[in-house]
Parts: sequence; structure tokens; C-alpha cells
Amino acid sequence: MDAIDKAIIAELERDGRLTNVELAQRVGLTAGPCLRRVQRLEADGVIQGYRAVIDPASVGRSFEVLIDLSLETQDAETVERFEETLARAEEVLELRRLFGSPDYFLRVAVADLPAYEAFLSRRVMTIPRIRNVTSHFTMKTIKPGP
Repeated sequence: MDAIDKAIIAELERDGRLTNVELAQRVGLTAGPCLRRVQRLEADGVIQGYRAVIDPASVGRSFEVLIDLSLETQDAETVERFEETLARAEEVLELRRLFGSPDYFLRVAVADLPAYEAFLSRRVMTIPRIRNVTSHFTMKTIKPGP
């Protein structure tokens, strides 16, 4: 990967809707070579997809909660059931299994506090062998994630 590939990636991260012509102009290429580079980056798995950034409030998901969660045991059945259940939950934006403690980090988005309480009570706490759940409510977002 050279400097032009890195420039292409940076431009697409800023605006994934750029036309190939606009992208080529920004990185100093003509359209044909730029398109070939983008296609190669896609084929190599460097560019994994494109997405729209949605205003959370407009879709009823403006209340975001960060959760630290630990399980009672780490046996395969417990881990698999937990991960499968929460990976399917539309409220879960991000689910990471961690080394050390806690076992998992979740980022959840719902409409409001009552919706979060319902999610926690009905979806999370019904999963067997959960030991500890710690919820963190954001005071202010300084730098949002992708």
C-alpha cells in the first residue's frame, strides 16, 4: 500500500459517496487508475464496505449506553449463547469480547432510559450466567467513532 492508496482510503473515510472522478481529482490521479486502485482495495478486503451515517435521534436511538459485562463462566456453551443472543439484538451497535476483566464491552442505542431498562431487563438479564453488568451513560461525546 503506497501513499496514493492511503490517500484514497482517507478520502473515502471522510466521504464514501465521492464519485470516482471526484476521488481521482482529490488524490491526483485520472479516473481509470483511481478506479482500479479502489477495486483492488475492495478485492483485497482493505475497503470492506460503505455505509450511511444516520442521525440517531431521527430513528429513535439517541440514548446510547456503554456496558461492561462479565459472565459467571467462560465455557463454550455459555459464551456462544451470550454472543449469539446479543449479536442479533438490534439495540447492540457494538459487541466486543475482551481479554481480562470485564469479559465484554457493548455499545447500545435505544430511544430513552425506559427503553434501556426494558432492553437490559428483557434481553440481557434473561441470558443465563451473567455475573455483572455495569452501565455507563455518556455525559458528552468529544470525538465520535466511525
